[in-house]
Amino acid sequence: MGGLAQALVSAQWLSNMVKRSLVGPRLRILDSSWYLPSMKRDAMKEFACSHIPGACRFDIDECSDRTSSFDHTLPSEEHFADYVGALGVGNDSHVVVYDASDFGAFSCTRVWWMFRLYGHPKVSVLDGGFKRWVKEGHPVSAEFTKPRPVEFTARMQRSWVKSFEDVTENLNDPRFQVVDVRPHTRFQGLEPEPREGVQPGHIPGSKCMPFYDFLDDNGMMLSPEKLKQFFEQSQVDLSKPLCGTCGSGVTACHMVLAAHLCGAPPAFLYDGSWYEWFTKAPRQHIISEAKPERKG
Repeated sequence: MGGLAQALVSAQWLSNMVKRSLVGPRLRILDSSWYLPSMKRDAMKEFACSHIPGACRFDIDECSDRTSSFDHTLPSEEHFADYVGALGVGNDSHVVVYDASDFGAFSCTRVWWMFRLYGHPKVSVLDGGFKRWVKEGHPVSAEFTKPRPVEFTARMQRSWVKSFEDVTENLNDPRFQVVDVRPHTRFQGLEPEPREGVQPGHIPGSKCMPFYDFLDDNGMMLSPEKLKQFFEQSQVDLSKPLCGTCGSGVTACHMVLAAHLCGAPPAFLYDGSWYEWFTKAPRQHIISEAKPERKG
């Protein structure tokens, strides 16, 4: 399940699994929907009304370090293991993640990456997400039966996560390319950030690859050939180490997935992303065409 072909599964494949009643300990489906406040959507309420039959909810805010001042910071190995074990996910489970965003994929790639980070390669993204599932006419359900908890052992790949200090050190001694997946206007500093008190802009030397450009008009991931073209056009070298960043470490995982689909070595993630960078970095390390005034 760790091969490139298994990073994505189709709605038709998953529908066949559901029809054959194979959802259970060996196959767990996780609705990983999460939205910014500006989107005015309630993931929990939507799940209660309609989800893929047999799915459970994975909440990136619940499965996080709740002591952190930043949003959905990565949890400890123990917290992750307890959280997914309570969802019926064991080390032998094939996990399929999706979200119900209008993009086709928004937050689910973060959960795909988290499973891999904690040593579980048997995880796939539902290509096109719930949007595709509904479009193809597959069944939905409002029923939910809590799965029987199982034991899960997590082993974190700590080198895949970069800290503020790592990214700061990288400015003077470049060891990885920083790829920011926020929209160009936020990257440039010309459009407001969705979080109060945070101004737009970017990390010095970083490249912009908006997360939605990894998807086609139907919300499906681009082919590896088109993904490689996108990296090349963005002046990002797939043969050299990559580190994703975004607003708070969620959509940056689109880049991590895309690099994986292209056969590149595992990309890193700056977990604190722009919101931590803006909070901690000196003014000269806040690059913005608008040169906004910093708050606080």
